[in-house]
Amino acid sequence: MSTYKNFTVETDADGIALVTWDMPDKSMNVFTMEVMDEIDAIVDVTVADAAVKGVVFTSGKSSFSGGADLTMIKSMFSMLAEEQARDPATAAQKLFDAAGRMSWLWRKVETNGKPWVSAINGTCMGGAFELSLACHGRVAANSKSVKIALPEVKVGIFPGAGGTQRVPRLANAQDALQMMTTGSSLTAQRAKAMGLVHQVVEPAELINAAKQMIKDGLKAVAPWDEKGFKVPGGGIWTPAAAQLWPAAPAILRRESAGNYPGALAILKCVYEGLQLPFDTGLKVEQRYFTEILRTTEAFSMIRSLFVSMQELGKGARRPAGIPKTEFSKIGVVGAGFMGASIAYVTAAAGIPVILVDQTQEAAEKGKAHSEKLVADQVGKGRMTKEEGEKLLALITPTPDYKALSDASLVVEAVFEDRAVKKAVIEAVEAVIPETTIFASNTSTLPITGLAENSKRADQFIGVHFFSPVEKMMLTEVILGEKSGDKALAVALDFVAAIKKTPIVVNDTRGFYVNRCVFRYINEAYDMLIEGVPAAMIENAAKMAGMPVGPLSLNDEVAVDLSQKIMKASIADLGPNAVKPEHMALVDQLVDVFDRRGRKNSKGFYEYPAKPAKKFLWPELKTLYPQKKASEVDVSVLKQRLLVTIALEAARTVEEGIVTDPREADVGSILGFGFAPYTGGTLSYIDGMGVKNFVALCEKLAASYGPHFKPTPLLKDMAAKGETFYGRFDPYAKVGEAA
Repeated sequence: MSTYKNFTVETDADGIALVTWDMPDKSMNVFTMEVMDEIDAIVDVTVADAAVKGVVFTSGKSSFSGGADLTMIKSMFSMLAEEQARDPATAAQKLFDAAGRMSWLWRKVETNGKPWVSAINGTCMGGAFELSLACHGRVAANSKSVKIALPEVKVGIFPGAGGTQRVPRLANAQDALQMMTTGSSLTAQRAKAMGLVHQVVEPAELINAAKQMIKDGLKAVAPWDEKGFKVPGGGIWTPAAAQLWPAAPAILRRESAGNYPGALAILKCVYEGLQLPFDTGLKVEQRYFTEILRTTEAFSMIRSLFVSMQELGKGARRPAGIPKTEFSKIGVVGAGFMGASIAYVTAAAGIPVILVDQTQEAAEKGKAHSEKLVADQVGKGRMTKEEGEKLLALITPTPDYKALSDASLVVEAVFEDRAVKKAVIEAVEAVIPETTIFASNTSTLPITGLAENSKRADQFIGVHFFSPVEKMMLTEVILGEKSGDKALAVALDFVAAIKKTPIVVNDTRGFYVNRCVFRYINEAYDMLIEGVPAAMIENAAKMAGMPVGPLSLNDEVAVDLSQKIMKASIADLGPNAVKPEHMALVDQLVDVFDRRGRKNSKGFYEYPAKPAKKFLWPELKTLYPQKKASEVDVSVLKQRLLVTIALEAARTVEEGIVTDPREADVGSILGFGFAPYTGGTLSYIDGMGVKNFVALCEKLAASYGPHFKPTPLLKDMAAKGETFYGRFDPYAKVGEAA
């Protein structure tokens, strides 16, 4: 057998070649051009070797594979850009050929003449599962770690290496469409029930079971390559299909508002492909995949949700030359909802936590929050009782600050009051060594001002979590004016340890995410005051791609919190900091009607007892004279909601709050769900072109107020034909540092 960099091939006495994928210097196997070249060579070698009767393909790591490598995806887009500039006529053909490389390699595996079995352990995503589908047999380990998915739609594309053709030829069309258009993960048992996996066995038996399939005479022919093959459910021309296919595009539009071309392409590929011979279906898929790769949505989503998110998660903004911190103990001061949640995610990462509050009872109450979360996870089968007990044992509740004396990081999560935080900072610094980093979890108070209470401002930093902490993937790391590189490195190491995605921002009121969130909410206030029906505001937001409407979001963050923030802004910045009409609206809701949001079951919405669903407060329409629905242009509502957020993001760049466009984009999507199909706030601007965005801002400013006026930076960029990713190129900084 030949020697490979990423694979070992061992043939046993029965003539079964065990191909083990184990990439050196990688925590997870990923597809690169080198990996595909080696798989191509392995097919040739095993076919040519008469001693080989079949192949078992598996992973030498704890997971099978997460799919394609960052560099391969980036190189495909850079190749497209270069070819487009050099020779537009051949650019599409070259992209078509590149897009089909994986698809036709998997077809080569499928038609090689010898049986292949995929032995799936851990995560098996994207192209890795499409390779498994091309194998003649599939065995998955009976383990919670097994997650099988074709998640490409979540980054703007779709399963373009045979997924749209094989899945609906193995599973019924409805299940196949739901799996691919949502990108949701399947357990091993669910994959077997759908017909996508043949066997589920105990992990220790995975390889033996895979080999046994070959010994038992597994055919080296895919079902669709056999004469008389019938699609599950009978294909396109059946009574059941007559019910499914007219409804499918309508359901997709309801769920996505037509914002995701990749999702619609899945429907087209399946519908057309099931009426054609398999190889022709693959060509149809390749054609659509090439078309989708050329869309702004695919480019922007892949860049932000795949490339940038991974780069930021791996420490793209971490200062060089500072040793990585291995945390043996972390302190959390403040056992309220946020502090208790931070303690939970820290313990879930296997790190001991000292949870401090004023009394033992208060600290115990904070730990009880983790006990409730653990009980919920155990009840749902996502955690064993033993795992839950181990997690809870890592949390030590106490009123004694001295217990923090050997913590490498202390996170303060007390009430949003400068005096309260000052007292905590002083109490903590009295017991911790100079090497300990102090992080404040504040959502509104500037870090530089809080650091004035510290004797070591260079060791002081902000780490802003979002609620609910255990579900929200984003964390803002805020640099005060004196925060040092070590403080930043330790904060980023902590965020990585608890498996969150960090963005690094400079200090300002509201930081980055909350500034954008409140612009979104404020625009809804303007619309309400203009008489736009509340239901139209909420629906326009969802049609624009936002996960929840601005009024619903305001209820979640609390209407009385908006009131406090607005009053604090007026106190600090003067009466012009808040529109009087906005203050009057919020004061009326809170002070007159006691409508504080979800927390007291009444805000812009009513929250009846479950199982009844929330609904808009009927009396909202009595607060302002109402416009008729026919008088309101929904497309303009959508523009206003997206533009006001993107414009605020541009302001934060102009002010030097956000310095890396990747962080603006990823932060906006993970922080509050900014229309993911745009790739984030700055990609939204770049995607339409800065010149066009400036023109749209000026048009909206003329009709809806000066807060839509484009900033000097945007006007300058428009005049020069620049983009945010061009002018603030994050990779140029890396090159300069090198």
